[in-house]
Amino acid sequence: MSEQKSFWDRNAGCYDRFMRKDRAAYEEMYTLIRPVVKAKTVLELATGTGLIAKHIVNAAAHIEATDASAEMIAEAKRDDRSAKLHFSVQDMFCLPYADKSFDVVIVSNALHIVPQPEKALAEIHRVLKEDGVLIAPTFTHAGNSFSGKVKAFFMKLAGFPLHSRWTSEGYLRFLRQNGWSVRKSVVLKASFLLTYAECVKSEGQDVIF
Repeated sequence: MSEQKSFWDRNAGCYDRFMRKDRAAYEEMYTLIRPVVKAKTVLELATGTGLIAKHIVNAAAHIEATDASAEMIAEAKRDDRSAKLHFSVQDMFCLPYADKSFDVVIVSNALHIVPQPEKALAEIHRVLKEDGVLIAPTFTHAGNSFSGKVKAFFMKLAGFPLHSRWTSEGYLRFLRQNGWSVRKSVVLKASFLLTYAECVKSEGQDVIF
């Protein structure tokens, strides 16, 4: 994880510029997320510079926005203007929050870049209320066009930490295999295909922590 953290620390200052090309897809994603978080207590993992948190905070009751990278959180705090939004450095594999603390957990574009994403899902399962919602949009690189695959190849060469390559269908299957029922999914067109997934806990399925 230390190599991955240093990658994001090094690139924190240019992250927002890098993501501008996907602005239209992100606006669509904000529209999907806002009604789900309305008046809810929200945890966001891998918030980066806080793009999602800042665009949905007016709808939520409170957002704890976290990232493993201290530099990303420093960037996020530069224009944090909402009393309902709190940024902190946290490890998504070992969160300091009590069981069943949050109405909604958001982990966006992160499960494909961490080793053992199933362990992150288990920790999310622990801190999410029984009737809570997981929002987990993820770039599904394996479904890319040829040009998208070329981009992914060069990003990997540049040190981008890509651990899992899913198609949209494969990603949704991965979620179901790890204790989640997918109640809504949408494929958004961005630099890479972006699979938006809304999930609830699967009934009668044990998750090993």
